Amino acid sequence: MATKSVMTESRDIERAVALIQLGARLQVLESETSLSYERLLRLYKEVAGKSPSKGQLPFSTDWFLTWQPNIHASLYVNMHRYLSKASEMDDIDAVMKGYRLYAEQMQASGVEPLLTFTRAWRLTRFMDAGMLVQTKCSCCGGLFVTEPYENARHFECGLCNPPARAGKGKGPGGLRLH
Repeated sequence: MATKSVMTESRDIERAVALIQLGARLQVLESETSLSYERLLRLYKEVAGKSPSKGQLPFSTDWFLTWQPNIHASLYVNMHRYLSKASEMDDIDAVMKGYRLYAEQMQASGVEPLLTFTRAWRLTRFMDAGMLVQTKCSCCGGLFVTEPYENARHFECGLCNPPARAGKGKGPGGLRLH
């Protein structure tokens, strides 16, 4: 039987606490640490002060392809990809740092963040599995999240070619088109 390292367990606890503070669901914690479900549950209740959300994680790529979520997802993916290439860190650490950068940018811009940490984690998984890819916009040249079979030659992003009703909502914190 393999013995558990106290240092490894300590790192897992630190990582789990950081993930909980970012709003990660319990399934993400189970996937990214080697701590038992019971320990994670106790830790979650202690850190968050409440029981974790119930239910399954989102598993559809469709949400990331709609207008506003696509812009948010694309911003996050570009930050995450840059961090992954520019520095050597574990995958989950790059997801956490990328999400923190995304959240800071949303706060600085006064825009309501649509991407939760769990969605950002799932998006990263979809990108790694090739279920979603980045495609360059033929107008602005930005990289946006798309389906793998998107025609890259004629692709226009949601900022260059927004849908008819895009940006017309009256809700606070949303994207506005002038």
